[in-house]
Amino acid sequence: MRDIIKDQGLLSFLPQKLDAELVQGSTMVKHAFPIFQKGGVVMDVTNVTQAEIAEDAGATAVMVLDKLPYDVRKSGGVARMADPKIIEEVMNSITIPVMAKVRIGHYYEAKILEALGVDMIDESEVLTPADEEHHINKWEFKVPFVNGARNLGEALRRITEGASMIRTKGEAGTGNVSEAVKHMKIINGEIRSLISMSEEDRMKKAREYQVPYQIVELTVKLGRLPVVNFAAGGIATPADAALMMWLGADGIFVGSGIFKSQDPDVRAKAIVLATANWEDPEIVLEAQKMISESKSMMGIDIKALKPEELLQVRGQ
Repeated sequence: MRDIIKDQGLLSFLPQKLDAELVQGSTMVKHAFPIFQKGGVVMDVTNVTQAEIAEDAGATAVMVLDKLPYDVRKSGGVARMADPKIIEEVMNSITIPVMAKVRIGHYYEAKILEALGVDMIDESEVLTPADEEHHINKWEFKVPFVNGARNLGEALRRITEGASMIRTKGEAGTGNVSEAVKHMKIINGEIRSLISMSEEDRMKKAREYQVPYQIVELTVKLGRLPVVNFAAGGIATPADAALMMWLGADGIFVGSGIFKSQDPDVRAKAIVLATANWEDPEIVLEAQKMISESKSMMGIDIKALKPEELLQVRGQ
């Protein structure tokens, strides 16, 4: 595990020595766990049946929430952490890692999930924010966190707060991959811009992003984010997943795209197949043939959403 962390270049930034004991909750362990998810698919689920379908399909992990993002969007009201009893039932029914979402800034939802023993916490804009201005200080927790980001500044701020994984925000619950594409391109484009800058300009960027200069320098050195970066938000087909991998994602989160479709079992398997073999168009073609477009979830045009209906603007 030390070699994995060293290869990622994290040792120059993370507050943990190379010879530190590998114990639960150590910085090294928290940042290694997401690395083992690379190349895989994490699927949103709301119950044991869906979790078992995800595991059978080859998901690397599941994300438990009270409602799928599409239903959160449709139902309105306040979206909160899933029922701990449901999360525990899922944990007891499958062998792959179990993640769960908390509201942005809700320290105690996160403490509950840590006490429950989930493998990772998603401080998510899909749920109604508990704090409109601040995120959770994730360094205080033993469990690793994932956060969403639309741009490099958001990503580096979340990493500075202790996030072990970043995902594009996209626009969850729409079945429309366009925002995930935009966010991935923005993050990668801003990294390329950093690389071409002078040291003085990088220091200005660090101040603009409100992050330590060291994390900006580490990003330049690595030529990528210092942590694993998954794609999320609107991924609904094998082709969507392959596209995001081609754009540089380390893996895929699928929210409503599987279990709001009419063919969840086969769609889950097809998305896993396309994600693992995104470099081979022939295999992605076979994955795409496994599903029927007529059974895909009903998508939402991003342009039809009002500004107050956008989930991605939560938590900057």
